[in-house]
Amino acid sequence: MTKIVRDVMHPGVITCQPEAILGEVAVLLTQHHVHALIVTDRDGRPLGIISDYDLLAGEWLSVDAESLDAMRKLTANDLMSFPVDTIDANMNLKKAAQKLIDEDVNRLLVTDNGTPVGVISISDFVSSLAKEGKSRRETVADVMSDAIMVCRGKTPIISAARSMTDAGWRSVLVVDAKGKHLGVVSGKDLVNFVVKGVDESMTVADVMHPALTVHINTSLREAANLMIQKHFHRLIVIDGDDPDAFPLGIISSYDIVAEMARPDSIWQK
Repeated sequence: MTKIVRDVMHPGVITCQPEAILGEVAVLLTQHHVHALIVTDRDGRPLGIISDYDLLAGEWLSVDAESLDAMRKLTANDLMSFPVDTIDANMNLKKAAQKLIDEDVNRLLVTDNGTPVGVISISDFVSSLAKEGKSRRETVADVMSDAIMVCRGKTPIISAARSMTDAGWRSVLVVDAKGKHLGVVSGKDLVNFVVKGVDESMTVADVMHPALTVHINTSLREAANLMIQKHFHRLIVIDGDDPDAFPLGIISSYDIVAEMARPDSIWQK
């Protein structure tokens, strides 16, 4: 089946008024976990687009109190890009990707009969690409996450909590200067500090728990059994030939469940 823009776009459009100051734009971007807002007039017609990258100009140009005061008065209308690049919701996805490349933009406003219905960005195209692989469920390598959030042992736990929140991760791997894993900090390790308060000098080395490792070629069944037996939600994936090297990935209970949820999984047949 040929994919179209509608299949992978983010439905709905997050907007702001042209007179919104940069601080207000920053709040909206953060609240909605998006990288850009469509600037619209009072009738909802798109005027331009303002992204998190545009806001960097405000921070970069605020070199002293006077310039900061001037930048704080700027609005979305002052920094937005216009006109807004649009694309029809029913366009073939390959043609849409080519349009993104040709116009050298990061996102397009999706319209249906001229009405804005969503946004499609580079990350949406990447996500569609990631779903092309066929479901496999034999070994840890088939379902593990290759990307890992890491930090050094001296990282303050408040910084780790902020990074986990911003990235949407539930844990962070602690490594030494050479990349050897030392432990893991999860939300469960941090939640106690909500109750008893946190000393800002505390580091992840003070609260991390030992990492439970598994070889990349371990069967998925063995990995699941290990999680159940040890009451762990995630395992660090290592190279059996060089266990002290930087980890190859991480496999969590979520990764296994996500694989079960895939349309072509045996669990969906």
